[in-house]
Amino acid sequence: MGSSDGRVVIVTGAARGLGRAHALAFAADGAKVLVNDLGVERDGSAGTSDAANAADVADWDQAAAMVRQAVDTWGRLDTLVCNAGFLRDRMLAGMSEDEWDSVTRVHLKGHFAPARHAIEHWRQRSKAGESVDARVINTSSGAGLAGS
Repeated sequence: MGSSDGRVVIVTGAARGLGRAHALAFAADGAKVLVNDLGVERDGSAGTSDAANAADVADWDQAAAMVRQAVDTWGRLDTLVCNAGFLRDRMLAGMSEDEWDSVTRVHLKGHFAPARHAIEHWRQRSKAGESVDARVINTSSGAGLAGS
């Protein structure tokens, strides 16, 4: 099929947009994909999730459980795509503290927590003598270049 044959991939924020595109591309290339999405709207407001994994990626224990789900399901994890995020498209002068906290929680801790647990898994495999060919892919929005 492709260069991802047999690889196991987690894609966070995979219900729509770039995350969905990542998940579909990895699957089309032969990977087994754990699709994660909390089920919120693009602006972070409540929504519903019909994704295979609805973990809050910024919650330490839920992020660990998401990594365990991939390993328990397919026996391994090879790639983690940290894509989850949402928009609070306001100028800084109009943003509340709660909005700031929610954005930084998802965009920073939501990348750190899953990566930390994935890396722990890979270190354990390596220490057990297994060959590890792992990847972490972090995405960001164009707002990082242009800003609000």
